[in-house]
Amino acid sequence: MASSSSSLLASLLAFSLLNFIASATNFFQNCEVTWGNGRGQILNNGDLLTLSLDKTSGSGFQSKNEYLFAKIDTQIKLVPGNSAGTVTAYYLSSQGSTHDEIDFEFLGNLSGDPYILHTNVFTQGKGNREQQFYLWFDPTADFHKYSILWNPQHIIFLVDDTPIRDFKNHEKEGIAFPKDQAMRMYSSLWDAEDWATRGGLVKTDWSQAPFTASYRNFNEDACVWSSGSSSCGSGSNSQPWFSQELDSASQATMKAVQNKYMIYNYCTDKKRFPQGLPPECSLP
Repeated sequence: MASSSSSLLASLLAFSLLNFIASATNFFQNCEVTWGNGRGQILNNGDLLTLSLDKTSGSGFQSKNEYLFAKIDTQIKLVPGNSAGTVTAYYLSSQGSTHDEIDFEFLGNLSGDPYILHTNVFTQGKGNREQQFYLWFDPTADFHKYSILWNPQHIIFLVDDTPIRDFKNHEKEGIAFPKDQAMRMYSSLWDAEDWATRGGLVKTDWSQAPFTASYRNFNEDACVWSSGSSSCGSGSNSQPWFSQELDSASQATMKAVQNKYMIYNYCTDKKRFPQGLPPECSLP
Protein backbone atom coordinates (compact mmCIF):
# COMPACT_ATOMS: atom_id res chain seq x y z
CA MET A 1 0.00 0.00 0.00
CA ALA A 2 2.84 2.41 0.84
CA SER A 3 4.43 1.75 -2.53
CA SER A 4 1.15 2.48 -4.31
CA SER A 5 0.71 5.74 -2.39
CA SER A 6 4.27 6.84 -3.17
CA SER A 7 3.74 6.07 -6.84
CA LEU A 8 0.54 8.14 -6.93
CA LEU A 9 2.23 11.07 -5.21
CA ALA A 10 5.18 10.96 -7.60
CA SER A 11 2.84 10.84 -10.60
CA LEU A 12 0.82 13.80 -9.35
CA LEU A 13 3.92 15.90 -8.71
CA ALA A 14 5.32 15.08 -12.14
CA PHE A 15 1.98 15.88 -13.77
CA SER A 16 1.88 19.18 -11.88
CA LEU A 17 5.36 20.22 -12.98
CA LEU A 18 4.60 19.47 -16.62
CA ASN A 19 1.42 21.55 -16.57
CA PHE A 20 2.35 24.35 -14.22
CA ILE A 21 3.53 27.02 -16.64
CA ALA A 22 0.88 29.67 -17.33
CA SER A 23 0.98 32.93 -19.19
CA ALA A 24 1.25 36.04 -17.08
CA THR A 25 -1.88 38.11 -16.54
CA ASN A 26 -2.12 41.68 -15.37
CA PHE A 27 -4.43 42.04 -12.37
CA PHE A 28 -4.95 45.72 -13.13
CA GLN A 29 -6.58 44.75 -16.44
CA ASN A 30 -8.68 41.80 -15.30
CA CYS A 31 -9.51 42.24 -11.61
CA GLU A 32 -10.26 44.83 -8.95
CA VAL A 33 -9.84 44.83 -5.19
CA THR A 34 -13.34 45.39 -3.81
CA TRP A 35 -13.02 45.50 -0.02
CA GLY A 36 -10.54 45.52 2.84
CA ASN A 37 -9.51 49.19 3.19
CA GLY A 38 -6.07 48.68 1.67
CA ARG A 39 -5.58 45.11 2.87
CA GLY A 40 -5.82 43.92 -0.72
CA GLN A 41 -3.03 45.15 -2.99
CA ILE A 42 -2.02 44.78 -6.63
CA LEU A 43 1.79 44.81 -6.84
CA ASN A 44 4.71 44.32 -9.25
CA ASN A 45 3.07 46.25 -12.10
CA GLY A 46 -0.01 44.04 -11.87
CA ASP A 47 1.75 40.66 -11.80
CA LEU A 48 1.00 39.96 -8.13
CA LEU A 49 -2.04 40.42 -5.91
CA THR A 50 -2.07 39.95 -2.13
CA LEU A 51 -4.94 39.74 0.34
CA SER A 52 -4.46 40.17 4.07
CA LEU A 53 -6.51 39.63 7.20
CA ASP A 54 -6.18 41.15 10.64
CA LYS A 55 -8.53 41.36 13.60
CA THR A 56 -10.32 44.36 12.09
CA SER A 57 -11.00 43.09 8.57
CA GLY A 58 -10.18 40.71 5.78
CA SER A 59 -10.07 41.63 2.09
CA GLY A 60 -11.20 40.51 -1.32
CA PHE A 61 -11.11 41.02 -5.07
CA GLN A 62 -13.19 40.05 -8.08
CA SER A 63 -12.94 39.73 -11.84
CA LYS A 64 -14.07 42.68 -13.92
CA ASN A 65 -15.87 40.34 -16.31
CA GLU A 66 -18.87 38.08 -15.81
CA TYR A 67 -19.01 34.72 -17.57
CA LEU A 68 -21.57 32.27 -18.83
CA PHE A 69 -19.21 29.26 -18.98
CA ALA A 70 -15.47 29.58 -18.52
CA LYS A 71 -12.17 27.97 -17.66
CA ILE A 72 -10.68 30.03 -14.84
CA ASP A 73 -7.15 29.55 -13.49
CA THR A 74 -5.16 31.27 -10.81
CA GLN A 75 -2.03 30.43 -8.88
CA ILE A 76 -2.28 30.92 -5.12
CA LYS A 77 0.22 30.72 -2.27
CA LEU A 78 -1.81 30.24 0.90
CA VAL A 79 -1.35 31.74 4.37
CA PRO A 80 1.69 30.03 5.97
CA GLY A 81 2.24 28.96 9.57
CA ASN A 82 -0.61 28.95 12.06
CA SER A 83 -3.56 29.93 9.87
CA ALA A 84 -6.24 28.36 12.07
CA GLY A 85 -9.59 30.12 11.79
CA THR A 86 -8.85 31.71 8.40
CA VAL A 87 -10.50 30.87 5.10
CA THR A 88 -9.14 31.71 1.67
CA ALA A 89 -12.06 31.50 -0.76
CA TYR A 90 -11.81 31.37 -4.56
CA TYR A 91 -15.05 30.86 -6.44
CA LEU A 92 -17.48 31.72 -9.20
CA SER A 93 -20.87 33.12 -8.21
CA SER A 94 -23.93 34.86 -9.55
CA GLN A 95 -26.05 37.18 -7.42
CA GLY A 96 -29.34 36.86 -5.54
CA SER A 97 -31.08 34.34 -3.30
CA THR A 98 -31.28 31.74 -6.09
CA HIS A 99 -27.65 32.20 -7.10
CA ASP A 100 -25.33 29.63 -8.67
CA GLU A 101 -21.86 29.15 -7.20
CA ILE A 102 -18.76 26.99 -7.70
CA ASP A 103 -16.43 26.97 -4.69
CA PHE A 104 -12.84 26.39 -3.75
CA GLU A 105 -12.30 27.20 -0.06
CA PHE A 106 -9.04 26.61 1.80
CA LEU A 107 -9.59 26.06 5.52
CA GLY A 108 -6.71 27.24 7.73
CA ASN A 109 -4.78 25.02 10.10
CA LEU A 110 -2.41 24.82 13.02
CA SER A 111 1.23 24.85 12.00
CA GLY A 112 2.21 21.45 10.70
CA ASP A 113 -1.35 20.26 10.05
CA PRO A 114 -2.61 19.99 6.46
CA TYR A 115 -4.90 22.54 4.88
CA ILE A 116 -8.36 21.25 3.98
CA LEU A 117 -9.53 22.04 0.46
CA HIS A 118 -13.32 22.41 0.54
CA THR A 119 -15.35 22.28 -2.71
CA ASN A 120 -19.05 22.89 -3.26
CA VAL A 121 -21.56 23.50 -6.06
CA PHE A 122 -24.70 25.63 -5.67
CA THR A 123 -27.56 25.62 -8.14
CA GLN A 124 -30.48 28.02 -7.78
CA GLY A 125 -29.47 28.86 -4.20
CA LYS A 126 -29.08 25.24 -3.08
CA GLY A 127 -25.68 23.86 -2.11
CA ASN A 128 -24.96 20.99 0.29
CA ARG A 129 -22.70 19.26 -2.26
CA GLU A 130 -19.45 19.40 -0.32
CA GLN A 131 -16.36 17.35 -1.01
CA GLN A 132 -13.18 17.96 0.99
CA PHE A 133 -9.58 16.95 0.33
CA TYR A 134 -6.12 17.09 1.79
CA LEU A 135 -3.53 18.34 -0.68
CA TRP A 136 -0.46 16.26 -1.61
CA PHE A 137 1.91 19.23 -1.19
CA ASP A 138 2.43 22.20 1.11
CA PRO A 139 0.21 24.93 -0.44
CA THR A 140 1.99 27.64 1.57
CA ALA A 141 5.53 26.94 0.34
CA ASP A 142 4.96 28.00 -3.27
CA PHE A 143 2.29 28.95 -5.78
CA HIS A 144 -0.01 26.22 -7.10
CA LYS A 145 -2.63 26.44 -9.82
CA TYR A 146 -6.32 26.01 -9.01
CA SER A 147 -8.76 25.79 -11.92
CA ILE A 148 -12.50 25.70 -12.44
CA LEU A 149 -13.68 24.38 -15.79
CA TRP A 150 -17.38 25.17 -16.24
CA ASN A 151 -19.06 24.20 -19.48
CA PRO A 152 -22.63 23.14 -20.33
CA GLN A 153 -22.02 19.51 -19.32
CA HIS A 154 -19.37 19.53 -16.58
CA ILE A 155 -17.92 21.45 -13.66
CA ILE A 156 -14.39 20.12 -13.19
CA PHE A 157 -12.16 21.18 -10.28
CA LEU A 158 -8.42 20.89 -10.95
CA VAL A 159 -5.30 21.36 -8.82
CA ASP A 160 -2.12 21.91 -10.86
CA ASP A 161 -4.16 20.56 -13.80
CA THR A 162 -4.93 17.34 -11.90
CA PRO A 163 -8.71 16.76 -11.79
CA ILE A 164 -10.10 16.17 -8.30
CA ARG A 165 -13.84 16.49 -8.88
CA ASP A 166 -16.31 16.35 -11.78
CA PHE A 167 -19.90 17.57 -11.21
CA LYS A 168 -21.90 16.50 -14.26
CA ASN A 169 -25.01 17.92 -15.87
CA HIS A 170 -27.87 15.53 -15.04
CA GLU A 171 -30.73 17.81 -15.99
CA LYS A 172 -32.37 14.98 -17.91
CA GLU A 173 -32.76 13.26 -14.54
CA GLY A 174 -34.32 16.38 -13.02
CA ILE A 175 -31.17 17.65 -11.25
CA ALA A 176 -30.44 21.37 -11.59
CA PHE A 177 -27.16 22.44 -13.17
CA PRO A 178 -25.66 25.96 -13.31
CA LYS A 179 -26.11 27.15 -16.88
CA ASP A 180 -28.47 30.12 -16.95
CA GLN A 181 -26.88 32.68 -14.62
CA ALA A 182 -23.72 34.60 -15.44
CA MET A 183 -21.07 34.34 -12.74
CA ARG A 184 -18.10 36.45 -11.72
CA MET A 185 -14.86 35.22 -10.11
CA TYR A 186 -14.38 36.26 -6.47
CA SER A 187 -11.64 35.64 -3.95
CA SER A 188 -11.37 36.66 -0.32
CA LEU A 189 -9.41 36.07 2.87
CA TRP A 190 -11.57 36.26 5.97
CA ASP A 191 -12.03 35.18 9.58
CA ALA A 192 -14.16 32.05 10.06
CA GLU A 193 -12.89 30.91 13.44
CA ASP A 194 -16.40 29.85 14.47
CA TRP A 195 -16.25 26.88 12.06
CA ALA A 196 -13.17 26.73 9.82
CA THR A 197 -10.68 24.72 11.90
CA ARG A 198 -11.86 21.53 13.58
CA GLY A 199 -15.42 22.80 13.55
CA GLY A 200 -14.50 25.98 15.40
CA LEU A 201 -12.61 24.29 18.24
CA VAL A 202 -9.35 25.99 17.22
CA LYS A 203 -9.59 29.78 17.21
CA THR A 204 -7.59 32.38 15.30
CA ASP A 205 -4.32 33.39 16.93
CA TRP A 206 -4.36 37.11 16.22
CA SER A 207 -0.77 37.49 17.43
CA GLN A 208 0.15 35.90 14.07
CA ALA A 209 -1.70 38.60 12.08
CA PRO A 210 -1.65 39.96 9.50
CA PHE A 211 -2.32 36.77 7.55
CA THR A 212 -1.50 37.03 3.83
CA ALA A 213 -2.37 35.01 0.72
CA SER A 214 -0.73 35.74 -2.64
CA TYR A 215 -2.02 35.38 -6.19
CA ARG A 216 -0.50 35.42 -9.64
CA ASN A 217 -1.34 34.38 -13.23
CA PHE A 218 -5.10 34.80 -13.20
CA ASN A 219 -6.41 33.62 -16.56
CA GLU A 220 -9.93 33.67 -17.93
CA ASP A 221 -10.67 31.59 -21.02
CA ALA A 222 -14.33 32.43 -21.05
CA CYS A 223 -17.59 33.31 -22.66
CA VAL A 224 -17.83 36.85 -21.32
CA TRP A 225 -21.37 37.96 -20.52
CA SER A 226 -22.26 41.58 -21.16
CA SER A 227 -25.53 43.43 -21.80
CA GLY A 228 -27.48 40.20 -21.96
CA SER A 229 -25.32 38.41 -24.51
CA SER A 230 -22.28 36.14 -24.65
CA SER A 231 -18.99 36.91 -26.37
CA CYS A 232 -18.95 33.32 -27.63
CA GLY A 233 -22.09 33.74 -29.71
CA SER A 234 -22.76 30.76 -31.94
CA GLY A 235 -19.06 29.92 -32.16
CA SER A 236 -18.74 28.73 -28.58
CA ASN A 237 -18.31 25.09 -29.58
CA SER A 238 -15.04 25.96 -31.32
CA GLN A 239 -13.36 26.55 -27.95
CA PRO A 240 -11.90 23.23 -26.71
CA TRP A 241 -12.78 23.77 -23.05
CA PHE A 242 -16.43 24.39 -23.95
CA SER A 243 -16.97 20.72 -24.72
CA GLN A 244 -14.13 19.30 -22.64
CA GLU A 245 -14.68 16.24 -20.47
CA LEU A 246 -12.37 13.84 -18.68
CA ASP A 247 -10.94 11.04 -20.79
CA SER A 248 -10.42 7.59 -19.27
CA ALA A 249 -6.88 8.38 -18.07
CA SER A 250 -8.00 11.62 -16.39
CA GLN A 251 -10.94 9.83 -14.79
CA ALA A 252 -8.56 7.23 -13.37
CA THR A 253 -6.29 9.97 -12.00
CA MET A 254 -9.27 11.70 -10.39
CA LYS A 255 -10.46 8.47 -8.77
CA ALA A 256 -6.97 7.79 -7.42
CA VAL A 257 -6.83 11.28 -5.88
CA GLN A 258 -10.27 10.85 -4.36
CA ASN A 259 -9.40 7.44 -2.93
CA LYS A 260 -6.26 8.74 -1.23
CA TYR A 261 -6.95 12.39 -0.39
CA MET A 262 -10.73 12.89 -0.10
CA ILE A 263 -11.75 13.25 3.56
CA TYR A 264 -15.43 14.11 3.14
CA ASN A 265 -17.99 13.32 0.45
CA TYR A 266 -21.62 14.35 0.80
CA CYS A 267 -22.55 11.38 -1.37
CA THR A 268 -21.56 8.95 1.38
CA ASP A 269 -23.00 10.87 4.34
CA LYS A 270 -26.13 8.86 5.09
CA LYS A 271 -26.42 10.39 8.56
CA ARG A 272 -26.77 13.82 7.01
CA PHE A 273 -29.31 12.60 4.46
CA PRO A 274 -31.47 10.08 6.38
CA GLN A 275 -34.22 10.24 3.75
CA GLY A 276 -31.77 9.17 1.06
CA LEU A 277 -28.64 10.53 -0.60
CA PRO A 278 -29.01 13.25 -3.25
CA PRO A 279 -30.06 11.70 -6.57
CA GLU A 280 -26.88 12.62 -8.47
CA CYS A 281 -24.88 10.43 -6.07
CA SER A 282 -26.23 7.27 -7.69
CA LEU A 283 -25.56 8.42 -11.26
CA PRO A 284 -22.35 7.75 -13.22
